[in-house]
Amino acid sequence: MKFKTLSAALFTTAAVSVSGVSMAYDEIVSVRQEPVQPIQPAKVSDPQLVKLGAMLFFDPRLSKSGFISCNSCHNLSRGGSDNLKTSIGDKWQEGPINSPTVLNSSLNVAQFWDGRAADLKEQAGGPIANPGEMAFTHELAVEMLQSVPGYTVEFRKAFGTDKINIDMVTDAIAAFEETLVTPHSKFDKWLAGDDDALTPTELRGWDLFKTSGCVACHNGAALGGNSFQKMGLVEPYHTTAAAEGRSAVTGKDADRFNFKVPTLRNVELTYPYFHDGGADTLVEAVDIMGRLQLGKKFTPDENAAIVAFLKTLTGEQPRIIVPILPPSSDATPRPTPFAD
Repeated sequence: MKFKTLSAALFTTAAVSVSGVSMAYDEIVSVRQEPVQPIQPAKVSDPQLVKLGAMLFFDPRLSKSGFISCNSCHNLSRGGSDNLKTSIGDKWQEGPINSPTVLNSSLNVAQFWDGRAADLKEQAGGPIANPGEMAFTHELAVEMLQSVPGYTVEFRKAFGTDKINIDMVTDAIAAFEETLVTPHSKFDKWLAGDDDALTPTELRGWDLFKTSGCVACHNGAALGGNSFQKMGLVEPYHTTAAAEGRSAVTGKDADRFNFKVPTLRNVELTYPYFHDGGADTLVEAVDIMGRLQLGKKFTPDENAAIVAFLKTLTGEQPRIIVPILPPSSDATPRPTPFAD
């Protein structure tokens, strides 16, 4: 690749390869002074833990039905989301909120739209025990894993013991999710100095994104995820969704309808948009956000330019080899997808 304003020395090759996860990235060093930084490649310090986490992420036996896995709602072939307004839980229950992408989620200030989980480890345990999602319990999940000989081997390799507990489970899932980063987007290449990485329309979109005020909330490496903001700052946002936002965690009425600002990385892949999935397209989302958050009505040309810029944020997707899961033993409790 030819760069006009920097040398190849600004890209440091980093390779990672573990069972279930395969990565080979160049580290990007930013040279432009912008309110957004390039996504950096994952650095795996414990490949065995990541391997175990990948297995658990894809294993539907962590749900009561034996059908729902972490990947069901955070599908790694679909931008780390499920492209539904709200996710489908146990017994086809309708979820209360849109499923955010798991990609680059390690960059979030907190997890879930309302920030009720401090980190990925805390988040990983939530859906397993949520009756509207995977509908299991932590105790039953551990019992299931403990009954699978192949899993006891993997936990011994990762933790040095056969005795499994839920902390180990969430540690491993979080370790895997921390590898799900997406560097090398067109925008990252431009940030690193490649003047030819963006078209004039995409550059105009970036300029509009900055000068209109979008970057006040969508900044940092993830272009979001680092603050909570009110949905409907200039005009009220009308929705039938029951989610209250941050106030459900803090108990403060002032935090009502405050939600974690979503990352815009890979946003082309993670439709529909907003906490309620209320916008089906980027054109619609840009129009609504302009009016409700900024008090600005974008022209069709301005909207198209911003959308063109947003599409440059799609990065290199994690190259995942779907793990072969260890078989259940005769003692493994069987799933009960149709039981009350």
